[in-house]
Amino acid sequence: MTVEKYNLGARWFHWTLAILVILNLASGLLHEPLEKVVQLMTVHKSFGLIILLVTIGRIIWRLRWKKPALPDHVSPLERMAASTTHVVLYALMLIMPLTGWIFSSAGKYPLSFFGLFLWPKLPISKDGPFAGPAHEGHEILGWVMLALVVLHIAAALRHHFVLKDGILRRMM
Repeated sequence: MTVEKYNLGARWFHWTLAILVILNLASGLLHEPLEKVVQLMTVHKSFGLIILLVTIGRIIWRLRWKKPALPDHVSPLERMAASTTHVVLYALMLIMPLTGWIFSSAGKYPLSFFGLFLWPKLPISKDGPFAGPAHEGHEILGWVMLALVVLHIAAALRHHFVLKDGILRRMM
């Protein structure tokens, strides 16, 4: 089956963000259980900032280039599910780093980018109206992001191994 692929830039953004998001979800979930072994928060925060910047680049790229159409056999319900999942993933790739930046800005420690330089803090106070909700939202949305990533991967694998329709190969 012949499939129209995403262009090289779109594929680069997709796989770069996929790796970063999965690593960041893992570091976010595992930083407390592993804190006696390894300090993951600087890495987690640094990856989050990279995700924010790369996501902005991806959105700009996406607005300048039309993605390939889905094959005709994809049902309207599947199209809606795919579209909704992608929109929510894009939103979360912006919201998650922003909420992390907000509540980290209210903390006492500097925001270090992999120990190379300090990232500027936002003018947020720990007792102000933003830090607490940003922290809670970050944690809750992290679980939503994890669920959507698992759903996205499961759907891609279903298309590749069960339906054998070439959908996954479009992004390879």
